[in-house]
Amino acid sequence: MDIIVGVIIGIIVLVVLVVLHELGHALVAKRNGVVVEEFGIGFPPRAYARKLKNGVLFTLNWLPLGGFVKLQGEHDSARKKGDYGAATFWQKTKILYAGVFVNWIVAAVLLTLLSLVGLPKIIPNQFSIPSDSVQTSSPVQLSALVKDYPAEKAGLKSGDVVTSFAGQTVETVTQLVDLTKANKGQTVPVVYTRDGEKRTTEVTLRDADSATFGSSLSQNLAMRATWSAPIVGIATTGQFTWVTLQGLGQLVGDFFSGLVLQLSPNPDTRKAATESLDRASNSVAGPVGILGKIFPAAGKAGPTEVIFLAAIISLTLAVMNTLPIPALDGGRWFVTALFRVLKKPLTKDREEMIQGIGFLILMTLVVVVTIGDVAKLF
Repeated sequence: MDIIVGVIIGIIVLVVLVVLHELGHALVAKRNGVVVEEFGIGFPPRAYARKLKNGVLFTLNWLPLGGFVKLQGEHDSARKKGDYGAATFWQKTKILYAGVFVNWIVAAVLLTLLSLVGLPKIIPNQFSIPSDSVQTSSPVQLSALVKDYPAEKAGLKSGDVVTSFAGQTVETVTQLVDLTKANKGQTVPVVYTRDGEKRTTEVTLRDADSATFGSSLSQNLAMRATWSAPIVGIATTGQFTWVTLQGLGQLVGDFFSGLVLQLSPNPDTRKAATESLDRASNSVAGPVGILGKIFPAAGKAGPTEVIFLAAIISLTLAVMNTLPIPALDGGRWFVTALFRVLKKPLTKDREEMIQGIGFLILMTLVVVVTIGDVAKLF
């Protein structure tokens, strides 16, 4: 039942965030003279359609995978009045990045609201105004276990509260992570509480630089503010944006270095390559991972965690869509800018080929990540 509720919550959150993203495109397009032909929630086949007074065809579709906006003359070479292609470069820039702006603002608003009731603290030196900040914390809890990893093999379950690890009292998530790294490859005692009952088990940790324990950790370490909540919300969104970019850079670095180092004849180098690929795999989740594991865990933790997760996903959508990857907003802008600098015409066929290749690569990555998510579930 937790999984079903989590999936439903996840679908609703993802659809709302993507629809708001697309609404940003639509509103800015209309303000800049581009005709919006259709605004859809979900993807075809179509379930409902209605022509609005402003001429936009509003549709509800059967596949709840987000939403879309269809503009007149979406190809850069289109030149009729009202075509996207006929807009100036600056107007196209505003239209393409409007969705990014909306997602960033949504994240800032959600984090501001959370600041009033208790904003989860997840990074060191997370922004706060000391004179208007109260910090609270709860015990460290296991939120999601990886199949066939040490935590699961030791009989631990999601929801268990860890009170002692390797003979040391556990008070924070960071402390537990440090203890797992310090004792990697060793068998250590773990004291935990389940359903109010104190229990003890032994865990044999992996001898690796990451994922030594095999469980996501959660702790309601939160900061609450009053008058400074809007400042905290905006500043924290900025902090998380930078952290997201750093994490993305680390992910790309681990993935490509892991692939290259796998070719080495040195066993130690290949082991390091495997660990790099493991870090990359454990750092990313696709639709199955988000809906099948992350949202159910957040839903079980409570509304605060769901709202916080929605804010992080909205921010991630904003960051991802700034990247110069074809098929994403940033990629489309980059291609337009590149051909503008090269002073070459961006024909319809050429644009479709570039965006098609980008979309194919993107979908391939989604499939690979999804296969990994499914493997983690079973």
